[in-house]
Amino acid sequence: MLRSWLKKLQDSTDLENRGVILNLLEPNKSAKLLDLGCGDGSFAVELGKKVGTDQLYGIEAANEFKGQPQKRGVKTYVADLNEPLPLDSESFDVVHSNQVIEHLYKTDIHLREIFRILKPEGYVIISTPNLAALYTIFSLILGLQPFSVSVSDEMPGLGNRFNPSHRVKRERNYPAHAHLRVFTHPALKELLEYHRFKVEKIVGVGYYPFPGKMGHLFARLDLRHSVYLTIKARKV
Repeated sequence: MLRSWLKKLQDSTDLENRGVILNLLEPNKSAKLLDLGCGDGSFAVELGKKVGTDQLYGIEAANEFKGQPQKRGVKTYVADLNEPLPLDSESFDVVHSNQVIEHLYKTDIHLREIFRILKPEGYVIISTPNLAALYTIFSLILGLQPFSVSVSDEMPGLGNRFNPSHRVKRERNYPAHAHLRVFTHPALKELLEYHRFKVEKIVGVGYYPFPGKMGHLFARLDLRHSVYLTIKARKV
């Protein structure tokens, strides 16, 4: 019962986070937009509609999505986001990355590549779980594995019976399921600044265990302990 409630809370927070991402986008009919970890391409299409562009590109390595983004009009590349990207320098106006960077182990290469492929004055929106989230702190106090820090690619949620994914075996067959780099607010901001981005805005989304409007309010008042950190940074 509790795990089911937590799953619903998680889904509603994910939906709210996507809304935050869309609100950070800038209208630009001529923009080229790249979605990192684009999945089936459906959210890339939403991003494009918000920006007002149909020049949509994506990178996705998971076999389960093969061919799906292209059917939605997203030109897709298969690439390892830990390595240099097969894309020209200064070729994109917008780069989007939602729940991706925490799965990478070469975060410096990844951010350096995003900076390289962005045009001058282009921007990136990155969203990722917050290591300092309130519910993570509670987990540690109880001696449980934090929700956002996995110990297995194959069997998520080990060490925390309240995790909605506890002992639900992975069906997808591609690497880097586990969260390898989980960020706090200052760590994410400082890493982007180190890679020469100008951080323009950071939004906290979700505040477990508080649902709905209450969670929304608390995350705005105390983003350092929110569930997700969503950041907009510009190449200058």
